Amino acid sequence: MNPIRSICVYCGSSSGRNGTYVTAGYALGRSMAEAGVQLVYGGGTKGIMGAVARGTLEAGGRVTGIIPRFLINKEASQTALGTLDDVIVTEDMHTRKHTMFEKSDAFVALPGGIGTLEEVVEIMTWAQLGRHRKPIAFVNIDGFWNPMLALLDHMRAEGFVHTGHLVKPLVVDAAEAVVPAVMTQAAAFAEAAAEGDTRVIGRL
Repeated sequence: MNPIRSICVYCGSSSGRNGTYVTAGYALGRSMAEAGVQLVYGGGTKGIMGAVARGTLEAGGRVTGIIPRFLINKEASQTALGTLDDVIVTEDMHTRKHTMFEKSDAFVALPGGIGTLEEVVEIMTWAQLGRHRKPIAFVNIDGFWNPMLALLDHMRAEGFVHTGHLVKPLVVDAAEAVVPAVMTQAAAFAEAAAEGDTRVIGRL
């Protein structure tokens, strides 16, 4: 059984300066739909966000958009939101992020700005604290996430990531490779958990 039924994608609500970011977003959406994986994302219909949603929908996939009420006119429109399979409107950012977490089996970060960074860092923090064992992946298009990855290595080297075994994000260079990588890691997590349960039973 496929352990990944839905993936939360964090990404920019604008397109950025590099056109390959939008192309990658569209490709990721298509690959998710082709694999039968639902998209959960921030509900924006512009920029990279919009590209991921279009890619998913045009390939026959399902999309759930989760957006705070105050962002509807900034990152989307009522008409565009109507094209999504499911729209959840929250009253604040905290509720949005928690709902995205609850509805997702994995988390993927495409290029984006401060909001994207904050979202993926929070989900890594929750992993470090043992709140979940869901795959996390950076889609490192044209080396976009290299500074972030270098910072994580620096934090580990300086002794500030004390449970590094719980924070091992995937780094994937091509959008089309994301879904297979995430599924492989999810299967490995499930196998490790099952082996842990077996060891516990054996000691009883």
